[in-house]
Amino acid sequence: MRFSLLEFVRQGLSGHVGWPEQWRKAEPARSYDTVVVGGGGHGLATAYYLARRHGIRRVAVLEKGPIGLGNTGRNTTICRSNYLRPESIALYDHALRLWETLSADLGYNVMFSPRGVLMLAHTRHEAEVLERHVHADRLAGVDNEWLSPREAKAFCPPLEIGSLRFPVLGAALQRRGGTARHDAVAWAYARAASALGVDICEGCEVTGIRVAAGRLVGLETSKGPIATETAALVAAGHSSVLAAMAGIALPIVSYPLQALVSEPLKPCFPCVAMSGTIHAYVSQSDKGELVIGAGTDRYPSYGQKGSPPVIQDALEAISELFPIFRRVRLLRQWAGIVDVTPDRSPILGESPIRGLWLNCGWGTGGFKATPGSGHLMAWSLAHGKPHPILAPFGLERFATGRLVDEAAAAAVEH
Repeated sequence: MRFSLLEFVRQGLSGHVGWPEQWRKAEPARSYDTVVVGGGGHGLATAYYLARRHGIRRVAVLEKGPIGLGNTGRNTTICRSNYLRPESIALYDHALRLWETLSADLGYNVMFSPRGVLMLAHTRHEAEVLERHVHADRLAGVDNEWLSPREAKAFCPPLEIGSLRFPVLGAALQRRGGTARHDAVAWAYARAASALGVDICEGCEVTGIRVAAGRLVGLETSKGPIATETAALVAAGHSSVLAAMAGIALPIVSYPLQALVSEPLKPCFPCVAMSGTIHAYVSQSDKGELVIGAGTDRYPSYGQKGSPPVIQDALEAISELFPIFRRVRLLRQWAGIVDVTPDRSPILGESPIRGLWLNCGWGTGGFKATPGSGHLMAWSLAHGKPHPILAPFGLERFATGRLVDEAAAAAVEH
């Protein structure tokens, strides 16, 4: 169904009980041209672009739970491309350009809001690092600018620049950055992919990977075997578990990354403000809630609750930088599972097993790359080789030493 004002009025007159399901609840077939393992934003985007841009319609998305309840629904919704390395800038800015037209492309409001991303510097060293990011981005043709403390305060009035604990010495601002609604992104891609014939199979867990003579031949699932010669593992923090089924050891460590939301407030916070040093960041949702991000837990885990000390550290920092929020009440807290690589950059490309592709290792930056990752991975699957933008992010870089070190740009920001 296409959304329109007329249809909205018609459904409203009947109590909104006539809306159809947004995507088909498919059962897996016995074989597919391509299988995407993981029904989060990246997996759904990959399937959608395979069908839309490359005409590959015999595609299945396998998700062990309901759509949108994994990391896609457990992040802080930030979109930006102000990275340091040319390889990363190309990857994330490709995604940011897709964000700008995504609602129109999918026919579904993903609530993308380019309100600006402000990255704060609290030490001279941090200021020099962020200024280097600004210059690198501008040389690559990507917007980023350096603000003085007073300019940062003018852009984000609630910010306290004279804090004794965390003085603000400047800030890097990407005005094109902002936020999008994570749930809406998953639903939009699922709806659009399903309309093109993609089978979205919920409650279908992959339990094994079949390989013959170094090539993928199929998958074992909780709903029976599926024959395929092309599959992509797009399962975020659980990618290393899946890869191990094929005998592949990934250089990934998985940690809980915590976030919180407050009670709804009237509009009072105009941007996204981030502090890598303090491991805290905040924005305001369209419903008025403050969305607060904290750092990763200090130990590997698949728990989705996280640990109280990390929350305490983040809230102390937010209260110091934004004193007007000190008495705001919190509603809920959660954690997503992030897959962290040694160089803080993703793994994108074909695995040592022919036909088995990897999309993982995004760490804390996966959501912002959603449309770009899906678009480029679909191109790679369709052509049987990595897209030029993805080529530097192959698994082999950990053997050759050609790392894409983004520890300073990725830090804990989501």
